[in-house]
Amino acid sequence: MATTRQAFDSDSEDEMPPGWEERVTTDGKVYYANHESKKTQWFHPVTGKKKTVKGELPYGWERNVADDGTVFYVDHINQKTTYTDPRLAFAEEVKDSPLDFRQKFDANSTALQVLMGRDLSEKYVLITGANSGIGFETARSLALHGATVVMACRDIASAKQARAAILNELSKAKVEIMHVDLASLASVKMLADKYIQNGWPLHILILNAGVFGVGFSVTEDNLEKTFQVNHLAHFYLTRLLVHVLMASAPARVVVVSSESHRMSSLSEQDLVVERVSPPKASSFWHFDAYNNSKLCNILFANELNCRLMPHGVVANSLHPGNMMSSGLARHWWLYRLIFALVRPFTKSMQQGASTTVYCAVAEELSNVGGLYFNNCCRCPPSKPTFSKSMATALWSLSEKLLDRRERQREL
Repeated sequence: MATTRQAFDSDSEDEMPPGWEERVTTDGKVYYANHESKKTQWFHPVTGKKKTVKGELPYGWERNVADDGTVFYVDHINQKTTYTDPRLAFAEEVKDSPLDFRQKFDANSTALQVLMGRDLSEKYVLITGANSGIGFETARSLALHGATVVMACRDIASAKQARAAILNELSKAKVEIMHVDLASLASVKMLADKYIQNGWPLHILILNAGVFGVGFSVTEDNLEKTFQVNHLAHFYLTRLLVHVLMASAPARVVVVSSESHRMSSLSEQDLVVERVSPPKASSFWHFDAYNNSKLCNILFANELNCRLMPHGVVANSLHPGNMMSSGLARHWWLYRLIFALVRPFTKSMQQGASTTVYCAVAEELSNVGGLYFNNCCRCPPSKPTFSKSMATALWSLSEKLLDRRERQREL
């Protein structure tokens, strides 16, 4: 094959040699036509590899057939017509294994680049904390590609501004707003009940919202705020919507964690009700609480994937980026200052949303879960995340806390 590449003098091994044309069948199989020999083949004439594309056209495109049988494609958004199937721009090599990941994106990639060519018009997405920062760019990017995006936010006024910004960019975008305060389990229950009452499917659940740098604070549910907002409320929301997810399968749960999980001091012995409720101010340090909650995110995603994968639902976790200029640092002036100083050296919000979006829509992850991603690439998390017993202990603790709270409300 090296001789073949040299003979064609191509700058890229994937570039087509003279006289060849790349085409695609209606069911997504890529084939190659040689205009000189008038023959076709399934293998790339240079690499010898097979390729395929998914059956969907990019959002806004339509396939038409002329009276003489000629197939052409119309881009209604950009008002363009072409005879080349637009799916060819996103053709991928056929993999030998579902775990055969070829990195296509990196730290510089944006969410919109990850979504390029995708039509999500049949998908329903629920995102917590979607009114600002990474959550907003995630919601915006998915909505611009046709998804019905439900923004679950505590600040409704801010959410309305975010929705207006998306509609100003694409007037036919489908964006809904629902209220939730993750510091209140009753509020989480109200969100889930309303979502179910609306009769919507749920193809992608993105657990994005979180708090950082919060001093010791006890919620109305008698739990420490960082633990409840970053982990337990999302666990509860998923539990309440699990039947909707399974009925909508294939579906995905995307859990936004952080590289901070590597600094967690959490042990399996800590995952008992007596250590968590009532919370103790004497043993609290906000940075440690955040790190522990991020470890919980990965443990939860891994265990959730084990339980739901047989039902067509996969779960993955991710790190969006380091010290980005989001609202995460809003609770202490010192963190706001530090985050502002490092802003020129960190990702933009669009880049920060890329890994979330990748986990939400990447075709190669359609049947793969229980993994951790950074910069749109699979990477190994810390050793405790591989502990099945620790994940089970966290799951049991979460169930007990929620069951106890539900019994208290019934009294």
